[in-house]
Amino acid sequence: MYFKQKIGKNGEEMAKQYLINKEYKIIQTNFRCYFGEIDIIAQKDNSLIFVEVKARTNQKYGLPAQSITQQKKKHIRKTIEYYLLCKKIRNVLIQIDVIEIYLEKGEINHIKNISL
Repeated sequence: MYFKQKIGKNGEEMAKQYLINKEYKIIQTNFRCYFGEIDIIAQKDNSLIFVEVKARTNQKYGLPAQSITQQKKKHIRKTIEYYLLCKKIRNVLIQIDVIEIYLEKGEINHIKNISL
């Protein structure tokens, strides 16, 4: 496994544990399809939350959430639509979150309900 993949995997594990501690129910991790990937799909209250995890060892290239380009947002949106279609899910509240992981500090920043 490459260094960047290890960073990503560690970040996703930290984000998953964070969500569990905040009483989110993890539905699925690493949902992949032709359009892209959703790192974590969770449920809290009556909402289905799609989480993009961005982990960094430092801020040399900016904040983690800043790396989510318009193209990436388009892929996230299409992947969510495909997931809902495949699972035959309708009439549910959808939320899209970003969890920034700062590995060197062990800090987590949860950005809720981003706009795509």
